[in-house]
Amino acid sequence: MVYIKWGFWAVFWILVASFFHYTLPQHDVVRITDTYEKRIDFGENSIFWAKSDAGNAETTVNRDVFFIETKKPNDRVMVYRNEDTSAGWPPYFKFDTANLQAEAGDLKSTADSPKWVAIKHYGWRNEFLSIYPNAVGVKAVAGPDVTFIPWLNIAILTVFFAVVWAIWVRWRRFRAARIDPVLEDMGDSFEAAGDSLAEKRGRFRRWLDSWKSK
Repeated sequence: MVYIKWGFWAVFWILVASFFHYTLPQHDVVRITDTYEKRIDFGENSIFWAKSDAGNAETTVNRDVFFIETKKPNDRVMVYRNEDTSAGWPPYFKFDTANLQAEAGDLKSTADSPKWVAIKHYGWRNEFLSIYPNAVGVKAVAGPDVTFIPWLNIAILTVFFAVVWAIWVRWRRFRAARIDPVLEDMGDSFEAAGDSLAEKRGRFRRWLDSWKSK
């Protein structure tokens, strides 16, 4: 029973961590190598694609999607999709996909003359499932060693854990005041019933022993 309990909470917190890791914004310092547009036929990974751009007809079959090809300072390739989130989830309220694509195209550079940019994004990259993080912002930076302090992420996670802590404290108080006394009373009742039954069995055995002696 204990293993089931700890297994449940382990799975729960893994799912919570995965949700925040996918949803919260991250910054990558990269060099943009190319931008392009490609027709995507949605399949089993459709949940990882955003909706159609604001003002366009909604479709779940296929549509054109913007992409941004980049290289990180360690020469690792990273590809981002560029889709509107509109008023959907995650709540980035992104409506400027075309503008972002134009900005990314203007910041393209080569290895001989690199222009380093910070791409703000959410989501994951998975080659096997053809999943791409969604770029929500791009801006030029001084160099590849620029670092960002995720103030928004810190604030959101602080509020989240504060709420979790408040709920946990109130649950502990409620359990101590309402549930534990009931369980203790039930335990006392079962114990008293067991003692009574043991006493009756003892009397019955003594009665049988009295007949044996005769």
